[in-house]
Amino acid sequence: MTTELLALVRDFDDAELRGDTDRLKDLLTDDFMSIGDRGFLLDKRRWLDTHGDFTYLSLDTSELDVRRYDRAAIVRGVRHGRASWRGEEMTLTVRLSQTWIELPEGWRLAGIQFSSLDPS
Repeated sequence: MTTELLALVRDFDDAELRGDTDRLKDLLTDDFMSIGDRGFLLDKRRWLDTHGDFTYLSLDTSELDVRRYDRAAIVRGVRHGRASWRGEEMTLTVRLSQTWIELPEGWRLAGIQFSSLDPS
């Protein structure tokens, strides 16, 4: 299962990098919730809508750790990226935690939380 979950994490990252909201829509649960590094919350619709203003220019997630619990899994890692927000470029280095759940249609991302790290 760890291999399958890691493939989904990579698929999620790829969809984020390409701004593929159709694929992201498929990967997220209907009640998906994101917690940003400053504590703001985004539900599934608002998460998908940000891709109009926010674009990844590069994205790499490393230091992945998967913990599986029956039909749920927590994936933690470090994400390094360059992005553009409304035309302004930025560099992002965050620790992330993803909560994946197994539904009848397969594994889906139910939540993600970011914590800023020193970019060095």
